[in-house]
Amino acid sequence: MTTTLLTGIAELVTNDPSAGDGSPLGLLRDAAVVVDGERVAWIGPASRAPGADHRRDLGGRAVIPGFVDSHAHLVFAGDRAAEFAARMEGIPYDGGGIATTVAATRAAGDDDLRALLRARVAEMRAQGTTTVEIKSGYGLTVADEVRALRLAREVTEETTYLGAHVVPAGAARDEYVRLVTGDMLTACAPYARWIDVFCEPASPHAFDGEEARAVLVAGQAAGLGLRVHGNQLSAGPGVRLAVELGAASVDHCTHLTNADVDALADGATVATLLPGVEFSTRSPYPDARRLLDAGVTVALATDCNPGSCYTSSMPLVVALAVREMRMTPAEALWAATAGGASALRRDDIGVLAPGRRADLTVLDAPTYLHLAYRPGVPIARALDWSVRH
Repeated sequence: MTTTLLTGIAELVTNDPSAGDGSPLGLLRDAAVVVDGERVAWIGPASRAPGADHRRDLGGRAVIPGFVDSHAHLVFAGDRAAEFAARMEGIPYDGGGIATTVAATRAAGDDDLRALLRARVAEMRAQGTTTVEIKSGYGLTVADEVRALRLAREVTEETTYLGAHVVPAGAARDEYVRLVTGDMLTACAPYARWIDVFCEPASPHAFDGEEARAVLVAGQAAGLGLRVHGNQLSAGPGVRLAVELGAASVDHCTHLTNADVDALADGATVATLLPGVEFSTRSPYPDARRLLDAGVTVALATDCNPGSCYTSSMPLVVALAVREMRMTPAEALWAATAGGASALRRDDIGVLAPGRRADLTVLDAPTYLHLAYRPGVPIARALDWSVRH
């Protein structure tokens, strides 16, 4: 291993209150970082920086922990731009277009899917994302779900089995739930860390509370961690089911009752908000302020997918959270980094401190405030060694 000293850091966001100014972001100004291999070895004022094998001057830029995108659907083929255009004309989203992507993905070869997947991951890295979770869910047969997870495992360790994305066209609901909790789960579990379910009684294509419970309980018995798509289209059982079963994260959380908020505040489940979906579907945004004021841990993620949110940009998500969901720039950045790490139950990412992964994202700006201040401008990029997890 060789060490590298990074200097010229105008502002360093550590997410470690003990390391900087005492705020949740743990800000250090005129800072330096020493990286040893893939780990942070030292952080502190540039004036006290130790020696290292190599030195790199970042020229007065800000440095933040790499974005942790804890919700993405990247193994797919095909295009649904026409569906987006229809939504902009007022046609509501209900998940039915997923069948279009399933057909295109099943028809694609392994090499084509691999190339598409790697291009999307590279696009994310170029915008500062260093950790991404990737779900299956566009195969919906045993072989196609296994293939999606096998390909996803090539680029991330955060893989999620989502056979319970929707009920495929022509399938009987009860028979498909048995498949998802039986043979499909058995085949997919070796390639997955997590299991997820689209719990949305308001959609005829998704799963109700009891079906979702069956999926999650079976996944838990198979040794998988739990995640839930919940309360996207209407209030429903998803949030409280996630908290009851100890899910790491419940994602969307667009329509919440007081009981939902209370459950999240009293539990350990992270509320992962996906404002790119509301932007892309012209739906109401989640009430992030309500969740934060109740003491709920909030994460932000892209939900990059071909139907309801085809963006790979975590900086855009941060800007939307600030502008549309009343999060402060500091809250949004924390949710997009440390919050995402919490949603994945990881303690080695999302925070810059000695011993943690050296997942550093550099901003072509003097402060993290520019992430929301300059929306749509490509100012974030991951440093070169943050490319493999």
